[in-house]
Amino acid sequence: MVIWQTDSWRLVLKEQLLPDGRRQQKPIVVHPGVVVLVPLLDDQVIMLRQYRLALDQMIWELPAGTRGWDEDWLACAQRELREETGYRAERFVSLGEIWSAPGLSDELMALYLALDLTPDPLNPDEDEQFERELRPLAELVEMAVDGRLQDAKTIVAILRAARYLQANG
Repeated sequence: MVIWQTDSWRLVLKEQLLPDGRRQQKPIVVHPGVVVLVPLLDDQVIMLRQYRLALDQMIWELPAGTRGWDEDWLACAQRELREETGYRAERFVSLGEIWSAPGLSDELMALYLALDLTPDPLNPDEDEQFERELRPLAELVEMAVDGRLQDAKTIVAILRAARYLQANG
């Protein structure tokens, strides 16, 4: 049963059968998915410093965005890359998928390394306010490990991108 919904996600009440046979209802966020991008320009990554209302602070994170319910994953990746960085990628390398919070949502995050970038901007969404900054990948790996980066999707994607590039030149 849908309790509440927006254009990008739904809060539904799901029933769960417990080991002792009792039934329990739990609210679950049903989500179309998110793309997370590691846009590499030479040896630097385009990072965003973005205000997050839930935290009431600015945080460093990778460009990312919600996929439309029936939108192709790579089409979403290209759109989000252009909106948030002003670049288009000639190549996307899959870095795998992760669940953001499996205890409360089915949101799947597809991680991509975006390569061979050329300028091709789209206007960002109206509710997005961020600053862009180029940061060396090696520095971001250090930040992921020492705790200066706290956004989980960013940490995982940075570490996977570094591992991929180390293995594949």
